[in-house]
Amino acid sequence: MLPVIIQGGMGAGISSWVLAAAVASRGHLGVVSGTAMDTILVRRLNDGDPGGHYRRALAAYPMQEYVEEVLKRFFRPEGREGAPYTPLKMFSMKLDLERARLLVLGSFADVFLAREGHDGLVGVNLLTKIQFPNLPSLYGAMLAGVNCVLMGAGIPRDIPGSLDRMAQHEPSSMHIDVLGANGSDDEILRFDPRDIWDRDPIEVTRPAFLPIVASNSLATMMARKASGSIEGFIVEGPTAGGHNAPPRGPRQFNERGEPLYGERDVVDLQKLGELGLPFWVAGGAGNPGRLEEVRAQGAVGIQVGTLFAFSDESGLRADLKARTIQAALAGKVDVYTDDRASPTGFPFKVVTLDGTLSDAGVYEKRERVCDLGYLRTPYRREDGKIRFRCASEPVDTFLKKGGSLEETVGRKCLCNGLMANIGAGQVRDNEAGEELPILTSGDDLVILDRFLRGRTHYTAADVLDYLLGVPAGAASGSAHSLAEVPISVL
Repeated sequence: MLPVIIQGGMGAGISSWVLAAAVASRGHLGVVSGTAMDTILVRRLNDGDPGGHYRRALAAYPMQEYVEEVLKRFFRPEGREGAPYTPLKMFSMKLDLERARLLVLGSFADVFLAREGHDGLVGVNLLTKIQFPNLPSLYGAMLAGVNCVLMGAGIPRDIPGSLDRMAQHEPSSMHIDVLGANGSDDEILRFDPRDIWDRDPIEVTRPAFLPIVASNSLATMMARKASGSIEGFIVEGPTAGGHNAPPRGPRQFNERGEPLYGERDVVDLQKLGELGLPFWVAGGAGNPGRLEEVRAQGAVGIQVGTLFAFSDESGLRADLKARTIQAALAGKVDVYTDDRASPTGFPFKVVTLDGTLSDAGVYEKRERVCDLGYLRTPYRREDGKIRFRCASEPVDTFLKKGGSLEETVGRKCLCNGLMANIGAGQVRDNEAGEELPILTSGDDLVILDRFLRGRTHYTAADVLDYLLGVPAGAASGSAHSLAEVPISVL
């Protein structure tokens, strides 16, 4: 049966396994963020794995000799004691086997924990724009029994076929977006699941695939030309948090410098329904009225991120939740669609909060460094070799790689900022001391006070009850959790 509510796959670790489990156990689709799962695993182990949760998940991994190696290398029983986190090797066009194995393990761990203790549905959300980790991350999620894969921030046309092949433990590949691409064979990233095994693989099931689309044309293209089957769509509007699709047509901006969206950016839900696949609506969907409205237009339900992002179960640092909620209660919270923040070039929603990278003074003082590299762009040099650069890296370095000065203006290091959001910011040997956060949220954050009604914290169950119209204090349950639409793969 299809879930009425899909919890958003937010940030790196914001959609934690704790949050996904809380939503899935109530009969909806709980979603784990699939971004940087190798780095998150390493940093949790570096911090001593409070509660022993990751070690419990690793104990269920089918290759224990490798787990022993990982624990020996990264687990620090007493924590870091102020030391920097263990760095990982940066990605290259040839997927490093050790990095691939760590991605598989990290993804397995989070999905395993999210599925533990209930029989609900769990999904994993990845960004198409972050290409290099995707195949091993998906495979690790499949080993843990993930039910559904969600992907946006690009056109994930290669992914459905890759899921088909990885379900049989067969080699998979995907085209990499290279600046100056010439169609050569070195623009393809390959991953062979059997390379990571030291025994015969276990049986896995191919998960459902739900691409996140922002236009009817993209939905039609995915339905007709994707490399394998898709099982539905999530239709995301520009009010959603994180990365947004750029406006269609000439770029125009409002008085605050935010990109303007128009009629061309509105998805025709009736036309979308003609594709014959189930769909959910995301972006500004965090209220009961919106759920009723989109279901009347043929949608199965809604995907909601913002309300869940500040719940007790999300992975966001407790102090950042508290400060944001207090600002919302005081009517002083703001979300800015920053056309410059992300090195990807996609608009990125930023919560304005003192002491974070949204503060111009704080941003200017940060020493540029690129040591995680998830958002680096591959480019082809004049000598034909493929190398990497990021508009958020040190300016001189970027210029030496052929980038322009204009591309670097206003760019923020999302990789390190998003790690800081979950209490895993890298320690620096400079005045800053530790990387600072950069919060993202949907536009619904500015009306969060309507949901809070004076509360200073809340749970994922409170969000579900609110969205389903369950009165405060009334007995809640999962009676309205599933739509009466069967789908075999889910």
